[in-house]
Amino acid sequence: MTKPNATARAFRVGRVAAYLRGHVWYLRYSDRGQRIQRKVGPDLKQARQLAAQINGQLESGAPSMLGFQPITIAELRERWLAHHEHVRRSSLQTIHRYRTATEHLLDFTSGTRPLSKAAEFGSREAEEFVRYLRNKRVAPNGHARARQRPLRDAGVKYILETCCSLFNYAAKHRHLPPYAENPFLVIEVRRLPIEDARPVIAFTDEQSQRFLAACDDWQFPVFLTLMLTGLRPGELVHLLLPADLDLESGWLRIRNKPQLGWQVKTRNERDIPLVPVLLDVLQKLVGKRSAGPLFLQRRAVCEGYGPPLAGHSTSELQQEVLRRVVQEEGRGLVDRAARQQVATSVWRDLGALKEDWVRVEFKRVTKRMGLAEITAPKTLRHTFATVLQDANVDPLVRNELMGHAPAYGSALGMTAVYTHTRPETKRRQLEAAFAGRAATVYAEQRNPTA
Repeated sequence: MTKPNATARAFRVGRVAAYLRGHVWYLRYSDRGQRIQRKVGPDLKQARQLAAQINGQLESGAPSMLGFQPITIAELRERWLAHHEHVRRSSLQTIHRYRTATEHLLDFTSGTRPLSKAAEFGSREAEEFVRYLRNKRVAPNGHARARQRPLRDAGVKYILETCCSLFNYAAKHRHLPPYAENPFLVIEVRRLPIEDARPVIAFTDEQSQRFLAACDDWQFPVFLTLMLTGLRPGELVHLLLPADLDLESGWLRIRNKPQLGWQVKTRNERDIPLVPVLLDVLQKLVGKRSAGPLFLQRRAVCEGYGPPLAGHSTSELQQEVLRRVVQEEGRGLVDRAARQQVATSVWRDLGALKEDWVRVEFKRVTKRMGLAEITAPKTLRHTFATVLQDANVDPLVRNELMGHAPAYGSALGMTAVYTHTRPETKRRQLEAAFAGRAATVYAEQRNPTA
């Protein structure tokens, strides 16, 4: 080790070299095969102290203080989203939500609190960002002409949780100083209260019957299925004959269809037993059909519309998706989002419902029954879960019927991983839960068996 004198323009401390450029000192060294060069400042004493400290870190094998790649927040965001796209293979909907959430951070750091590098974003900036979100007004449905309102607490919390994940990625990939703490951990996002949460709505028995009574003949089987199976709307509109419906044994099968551009939200496939009245309704709905969507578009049922791909088998539909993808690739590079749009066009030409249409039809029914303020079809899923709870259905059966991903911190714990439910147990408890309920009694009256 050499000691610099007052007029020295360069010196070395072990593995760290320092040199003076103009009136500013720079440090240069190699850390884990990466060449690092950083500006320190005009003070020689400070440069010597920092060089000695970094050399000690290098000799001990610890991460060096300057051993990171500084990038802008905008670049960090794009790398993180690309990581979810190409490495984690998160769903397109998830990536879209992440992009929307982190857009608020870009707005904040480029306008309200101008910052260029992610390493400059500290706990003080994180607290300012929370205050910024509390005062921001947004359109609830994202439409430019919609009436704006403040972000709800749940929205603020989701944005902060997403940004916390973004900075976790930055730390793991050495885009933050090695000893810097994730700024969003300091504000303890998980402990933020939610004071303006929307109430969770589940229909009472009387409301369930009124809802079904307000359905027309096309809506009735759609919403009865949602009510008695707890399906997500996206799962309902992607049910195909004959693979997903076993009328002989009375089972509904929820399956991933990656070749057709659709997968279950949690990727968890499941089988749901059909209560007798729903089985009768679906038998009449299907009739003599042997292929295509279980639930057809209203125009195909009521207006004589013939879908271009009607009657195609699942394998034929997969070939059609491939054909259209190849056609699009001939016009240019096709990414995953473009392939998703191609698959969506095949479902449309097959006569399948759009998920948004289920919401529109649901709102029509609730408006007809005098509950126009209830606009989300997931109300029927909440109702399904509540009925299971009321009937004291086994928690494991409830978890499997709802299609929730098992969590190690849940009430079931590892039981959800190691325990398997017999089909007869699942059927017995589901039928017992809905036996005598107003919805099934009304459905039996409306749809009497021969």
